[in-house]
Amino acid sequence: MNVGYLTASVSRRGSGVFHAVRNLAINTQQLGHEVTVFGTKDEFTEEDSPAWGTVPVRAHAVVGPRGFGFSPGLVASLENSGLDVLHVHGLWMYPSRASLRVSRSRHIPYLISPHGMLDPWALGQSAWKKKLATGLYEGAHLRGSACLVALCEAEAASMRAWGLRNPIGIIPSGQDLPPEPAAHRCSEGSDLAPGRKVLLFLGRLHPKKGLPALLRAWAACRNTKVEARNWALVVAGADENGHERELRRLVSELGLEDSVLFTGPLFAEKKDRAFERAEAFVLPSFSEGLPIGVLEAWAWRLAVLMTPQCNLPEGFAAGAAISADPNVESLSSGLGALFQMGDSQREQMGARGRRLVEEKFSWRRAAVQTVSVYQWVCHAAPKPDCVQQL
Repeated sequence: MNVGYLTASVSRRGSGVFHAVRNLAINTQQLGHEVTVFGTKDEFTEEDSPAWGTVPVRAHAVVGPRGFGFSPGLVASLENSGLDVLHVHGLWMYPSRASLRVSRSRHIPYLISPHGMLDPWALGQSAWKKKLATGLYEGAHLRGSACLVALCEAEAASMRAWGLRNPIGIIPSGQDLPPEPAAHRCSEGSDLAPGRKVLLFLGRLHPKKGLPALLRAWAACRNTKVEARNWALVVAGADENGHERELRRLVSELGLEDSVLFTGPLFAEKKDRAFERAEAFVLPSFSEGLPIGVLEAWAWRLAVLMTPQCNLPEGFAAGAAISADPNVESLSSGLGALFQMGDSQREQMGARGRRLVEEKFSWRRAAVQTVSVYQWVCHAAPKPDCVQQL
């Protein structure tokens, strides 16, 4: 098949969506299909282009506000590519309008992966802009999709709650497995909080990630639990809209400068070293589609503290994660439970997470399932089991 992937950013600027599209495209190509990625240019496009391997990427210039992503070359590029099917990743920006226009002009079936952007919390952010976009183009775009792709049952439920009646394919994202880490993690010789255990947060510094509540819970634990003073919180990720400045101010107000470290975004070997150095991972998010960071942490055999809103109930069922709601009291309790665990208990929790990734979350598996949906919407194969219809 000739498959097109359409996304707002083909670089790290797209955060988890970039990671998901890149891995899905590479694995779909490895299955023997022709794959082309379409998107817009930004300041990281050229630097991140090698990450796509042999997958062709057509990145077009943006005119006007980056937040909308109007790219006049995108439609013609899509129309002239001879696509059998188009897979759109993300909502609310110009690529949705481009997809709708190309579908109407070339009669190309398309799928949409919202990546959590229809979850209730996400819909509440800049709600008036999303209502306007819905009326102008996104409502028609969503309703016209041959199939929606959800990362989990909870995301599928959010789609139905929004009023969508399209078929929905439920296909979890994948995660590549790193080499087996050392049996016993050690802080010696590391410049990342030397001499202390590391709790790692890695992701965008965005209000939806729940970091202010985590910092207040961290402060509360350090005041009441002796074990907490043996730990450092490492916050790794790119700033969005000045949120890092707010977080640093809160760290100062709470007197946490000696136990909270901001590293900025980490990629490639630096990111691997952070996972290898950490004893546990935390994601106190208000809303996620399916968080790649948690899957990465499990792949690195890390114990995880996360909220139910991360939409990975399998982790709680498997005993691979501690559950906490995204508020100070619940996060304080979750941190306390983590700090009181012995090294062997944390290692066992991490091992359960690694097994979960090995058994359920692989990019190859995700690509095989997604291609089966492409074939179905193109009338080349029967409906796959992962697709739900009303």
